[in-house]
Amino acid sequence: MHDIVIIGAGPAGLATAIEAKRAGLDYLLIDKGAIVNSIHGFPKGMLFFSTPELLEIGGVPFTSASMRPSRAEGLEYYARVAEYFGLSLRLFEAVETIRGATGEFNVATDAGTYQTRTIVLATGYFDQPNLLGVPGESLPNVSHYYDEPFAFFRRKVAVVGGKNSAAIAALELYRHGAEVTLIHRREKLSEGIKYWILPDIENRIKEGSVAAYFSATVTSIREKSLVLRDATGKELILPNDFTFVLIGYHPDESLMRTAGLVLDPESLAPVHDPKTMETTVKGIFVAGSIAAGRNNNKIFIENGRLHGKLIIDTVVGR
Repeated sequence: MHDIVIIGAGPAGLATAIEAKRAGLDYLLIDKGAIVNSIHGFPKGMLFFSTPELLEIGGVPFTSASMRPSRAEGLEYYARVAEYFGLSLRLFEAVETIRGATGEFNVATDAGTYQTRTIVLATGYFDQPNLLGVPGESLPNVSHYYDEPFAFFRRKVAVVGGKNSAAIAALELYRHGAEVTLIHRREKLSEGIKYWILPDIENRIKEGSVAAYFSATVTSIREKSLVLRDATGKELILPNDFTFVLIGYHPDESLMRTAGLVLDPESLAPVHDPKTMETTVKGIFVAGSIAAGRNNNKIFIENGRLHGKLIIDTVVGR
């Protein structure tokens, strides 16, 4: 039986595994994808908003060519840290259920079952995009993830959303030759957009380089057009080749519910003690952004990486 099984090999899960190894615990780290799988899904040219030292885990320095590390540097750094500590990893192995009670949990995956005294859920939220729930959203010309702009030169592209990811995608697409339309259900863009991005996108909208519809909702998506309802309630049909639906992400509640966790009905955040990160089920902890549920502007790598020490200190103290 393991002392602890950590589910999710993102920065928070890695940091927890490092603390577990330092404490001499018998641990196992499982992820359904690659190491730091969410970062693999970020845009290829993405830069972190944080400085390198705020992304460090395990006391291993994060060296970067600039104050804002790139996605590629992040992928290389976290893999190097896992290798440095020789972490016990099970990658590309999906956890299906959590059963049992305090001190005797069974974690079933698509490859086997593991017994453990303690569980840490560090699964994040990036794998679960928020959906519009409209006809055509599953078409091949729709994506809930933005990668890079180069394939959209001289194409009509709609970006649905009003926060950082939508603003950045709209700007990059415009600057690489796409005809961009931004659609947002609120009256204006989010004030939470980074201070150097917000005036840029606002000015592009004012000058007409990026078309924008506010207080508007998409009602259906077609292969060559987009149907929306504007602020007056009028239905509009816009010629369109591709749609990026960038309206956020949410945690996978199914695994948490199988484990018996109590979730906040609005945020889907598991109820937990912020001093220890332990949930309502004794012996099950949360680490990283999953602890904030839908409120994914509350926990980032910078503060989520600190959860591991709180958890392991609690486990060792028992």
